[in-house]
Amino acid sequence: MPHYFDDAHRQQIETLRQRFTARTEWPTWLLLIGVYGGWLAIVLGSERLGVWWSTLLMIPLLVLWLSVQHELLHGHPTRWTLANKVLGYAPFAVWYPYTLYRDSHLHHHRDEDLTIPGVDPESRYLSAERWRGSSLFERSLHWLNKTVLGRFILGAPLALLALAGEELQRLKSGERQAWLMWLTHGALTVLMLVFIARYSVLPVWHYLLLISIPALSIAMVRSYYEHRPHTQPEQRTVLNEAGWPWRWLFLNLNFHLVHHDLPKLAWYDLPKAYRMRREQWIERSGGFLVQGYGQLWRRHVIKPIDSPQHPFI
Repeated sequence: MPHYFDDAHRQQIETLRQRFTARTEWPTWLLLIGVYGGWLAIVLGSERLGVWWSTLLMIPLLVLWLSVQHELLHGHPTRWTLANKVLGYAPFAVWYPYTLYRDSHLHHHRDEDLTIPGVDPESRYLSAERWRGSSLFERSLHWLNKTVLGRFILGAPLALLALAGEELQRLKSGERQAWLMWLTHGALTVLMLVFIARYSVLPVWHYLLLISIPALSIAMVRSYYEHRPHTQPEQRTVLNEAGWPWRWLFLNLNFHLVHHDLPKLAWYDLPKAYRMRREQWIERSGGFLVQGYGQLWRRHVIKPIDSPQHPFI
């Protein structure tokens, strides 16, 4: 429990953790069953649904799966890392092996390094040196990626290009762990795509380009403005009071400061923890509060939210 919580606050959080729901983790188990069952039902029922209804159902399911994988890497629904890895390894969303996402994201949780280019693996900022060395085209892409529309359209392709560059370097250097991870993920992905080709009307290219990429693009909207540069680490993380459809898809990660302060607290308890001490959370964030994703769309659909260049690095 963070040291800045008073005794009453600690007791409130502990009470959440001791509830039957938290001890059994039944909501997360239901989510896992729902996503696995839903994916199978859409694939096997795609002939009746048709390609486009199947697509419209599968995209949000994959967004939800990415959120479920996030819960798994933070120790839910079991306390055993290997068990959660097995539960989360299905390559439904295609592009990111579970272990790569897990290791990178846990590194991101070092709050003292948040937003720092080259240190925080999820930073969307460039150092002054990197910015000076960028071409006009590269700078334009980074500025576009700082708008909501640009993030939605360019975020996924830019992230996948960066992923390919980083992982190819690891493979070229002969890293055994990287080879094992990608061979395992690749084999499972091929098996999944063969299953889709055999038992559904969805073409493989359609699943890859028109389902998995749009799902990743929607997930990119969640991370569009989760963090900002600030001298105080606790004021780098947002509190986004989003509406229920987004909270459901993102499993309440919009309450992002609560999650960073209490990373072991399950998704279904984040809103409760936030509501119990809302004013204190807002004060702790330095007023880093967003009134839902609609506010971001209205204000920053084509207007950059801040500079791609980190102000302190």
